[in-house]
This record gives sequence, C-alpha cells and structure tokens, in this order.
Amino acid sequence: MSNSSSLSEFLLLLYADTRELQLLHFSLFLGIYLAALLGNGLIITAVACDHCLHTPMYFFLLNLSILDLGSISTTVPKSMANSLRNTRSISYLGCAAQVFLVFFLFSAEYSLLTVMAYDRYVAICQPLHYGILMDSRACVRMAAAAWASGFLNALLHTRNAFSLPLCQGNTVDQFFCEISQILKLSCADSYLREVELLGIISCLILGCFIFIVLSYVQIFRAVLRIPSEQGRHKAFSMCLPHLAVVSLFLSTIMFAYLKPPSISSPVLDLVLAVLYAVVPPTVNPLIYSMRNKELQQAARKLIQMVLVQQQ
Repeated sequence: MSNSSSLSEFLLLLYADTRELQLLHFSLFLGIYLAALLGNGLIITAVACDHCLHTPMYFFLLNLSILDLGSISTTVPKSMANSLRNTRSISYLGCAAQVFLVFFLFSAEYSLLTVMAYDRYVAICQPLHYGILMDSRACVRMAAAAWASGFLNALLHTRNAFSLPLCQGNTVDQFFCEISQILKLSCADSYLREVELLGIISCLILGCFIFIVLSYVQIFRAVLRIPSEQGRHKAFSMCLPHLAVVSLFLSTIMFAYLKPPSISSPVLDLVLAVLYAVVPPTVNPLIYSMRNKELQQAARKLIQMVLVQQQ
C-alpha cells in the first residue's frame, strides 16, 4: 500500500499510443495554444495601451484574459511536451502545482465573471450611479477579491487533497492533474474529508450562480423597458458576450463534474476536460471581440503599429 509520501511522480493519460497520433495531438494542441496566446495577448495589450479602453468593463476583461492565459498555460504545454517526448510522467510537485493553479485560476475566473455580471447590472439598471459604484478603486478591490478568493480556495483544496494517503497507485486518468482524479487515488475513509470541503465550495458556487441569474433577470427587465430599438440593441450587445462566456464556462464544468456516474467513461472524461480547460480560454477572445467595434479598432491599431515598426 502506497501513500503520498512515497510517490515521486504521477502518470498522466496519453492521447494515443502510436507516434503519429502523438505528433498529431501535439500539433493540434500547439495550434490551439498559439491561438489562445494570440487572442488573449491582443486583448491584454490593446486594453493596456489604449486609453479609450480604460473603463471598468475592459479592466475586468483584461483580468479575464490574464486568467485564461494562465489556465491554458498550466495544462496544455505539459501535455504537448509529454506527447513530443513520448512519456506520461509528471513530478509530484509538478502535479501539486497543476492542481493548485487550475483550481486557483478557474475559481478566480468564476468569481470575476460574477463581478462582471454586477458591472453589467449597474451599467444598465443604475446608469446614473455607475461612476460612483464602479470607480477605479472599487474595480481594483473587486478584481483583487476575485483573485484572492481563488487563491484561498486553491490553497485549501490542494493542501487537503495532497495530505490524504494515496492507496490506489499513481495513474491519473486525465491529460493534466485534476483534483477529482487525485481524490480517486486516495483511501476511501480519507476521501470523505475532501467531499465535505467540496460540498462547502459547491454552496459558494451556487451562490455566485444565483447572483448572476438574478442580475440578468433585472438586466433583461430593464432592457425590455427601453423605448428605442437602437437602445435595446446596444444594451444587449453589452451583455451577450459576457452571458455567452458564463454559459460556456459553467455548462462545460457542471457537466464534467455533475454528470451521472452511469455515463462516465475515460474517453468522455477526457473530452469534457478539453471542453472546459482548453476551449473557453481559446474562444473567449473571439466571443468578446466578435461584435465589439472598440476592441476591434484598438486591436487593429495595435497590429498596424507593430507592422509599421517592423518595416
């Protein structure tokens, strides 16, 4: 019987056994990763450099892009390296770091999406008080609270998960170290401690979800009372990107962790992990920039500036 103190490494799941498929996996993940770097990097640079985008909405969007870059950089590069080197191993400390960072970044992102829902609520339902309620100091405090809550949640769960005795070997059935997969390796009696903690965090997640839903109920009621069609269209265009990102983020994570055990399988778990860990950080920049003329103009100006400097 092994425990956590005797483990020096974990074995991650490989996508394929043949060398050709491993290289195909590397190429696909490389393309996705570069797209995520480009999209989120453009948003971060555009918002930071363009004074017209120094508003609460774009400040929170900048934080979201940083979190997305961090989350995809935590999982994808290690999986790519393993496929390229034809290995499955990850060190014990590396696995613990992945668990911590994934939990930290995703928890902080969820908290930030809740804050962004409040920002949209104030902008549409209380526009006259927007400058007071969402001044620069308030925005910094709310963003800091989102990051801090993610850090504390990750610290609590990572410490608890890796303090449990591991009795089921060291094989992780996922392409990165996921906390649920680590818990499957723990002894049955010790597993209950983490289940209790997960129950507590689930209540917090539910609370944020209810807050987001109630915010959008009030937003849609206010939008439908706007007399002009142009005004309604502008209000909806402010909210729909955030609503799409929230829906993508929550639907993939909730289905991954709340699916019935009867339909669970290694292949399905792998697909769902890709959907919630890889897809959102890649498509979020597209969702936010698709119909945002200010962001498109800032990104275009930035690209033109880079091209001029290279000539």
